[in-house]
Amino acid sequence: MSQKKRVLFLCVANSSRSQMAEALLRHTDSEHFEAFSAGTAPTEVDPRTRDALEHLGVSTAGLFSKSVEQVAGEPFDYVITLCDKSALECLALPGTGEYIAWNFEDPATSSQKDAYRKTLHEIHERIKMFVLIKSKSASAANDDMTPTELFKCLADETRARIAMLVTLEQELCVCELTAALDEAQPKISRHLALLRSSGLLEDRRNGQWVYYRLHPQLPEWVRDVLKRTLDSNAEWLRPDVQRLWQMRDRPGRKPACD
Repeated sequence: MSQKKRVLFLCVANSSRSQMAEALLRHTDSEHFEAFSAGTAPTEVDPRTRDALEHLGVSTAGLFSKSVEQVAGEPFDYVITLCDKSALECLALPGTGEYIAWNFEDPATSSQKDAYRKTLHEIHERIKMFVLIKSKSASAANDDMTPTELFKCLADETRARIAMLVTLEQELCVCELTAALDEAQPKISRHLALLRSSGLLEDRRNGQWVYYRLHPQLPEWVRDVLKRTLDSNAEWLRPDVQRLWQMRDRPGRKPACD
């Protein structure tokens, strides 16, 4: 089974629109997506948000307001903002594969009748379209990877070195790659998110660590290109490998389950 895509929804108060989006994505397709939400100035979940969701038959279990700082260090495939203000404030969030800006009227300040249910309906329609488009692209990401897509992924030197190290070691976590490449964690996380979004890498969580490996559904020709590149460029990668092997307290790992 392929790794779920991680989606973060953002608005200012994390009280209505982003909570609706989190619950709706979880309700619509929890098989392929993990949904999260946060706010730049969180308050609490509006009771009218819960009422609208429950009226639609969507579970509100586990919904609570949280600050964007609480999730800032986590990798996300998609960060979706639901208002103009949050879009401006969250452009620098690290570890993000793709930013998407949606803009829905705040039901708390709307003069429309049944504003919460109308906003919920609008977000629901957008969520269904998002799932349709992104599920198709995710299912095709591995089997249909083209040479252009592969070489575009590897055109950046940091991403190329990450791919070579993962090919060599089979599986590495963020802290190991940070040590090996001697780069800041946000930069490494950002490139990992792009490699994951492209379908080249897959991640898994083991306790506090997130590990990355080549996606098990990669075409054989892609694996062959990576292996041949690694075998032919040992000297180019040697400094990174030496830093990795000299790293103290490398995290332990349990075998990944395919």
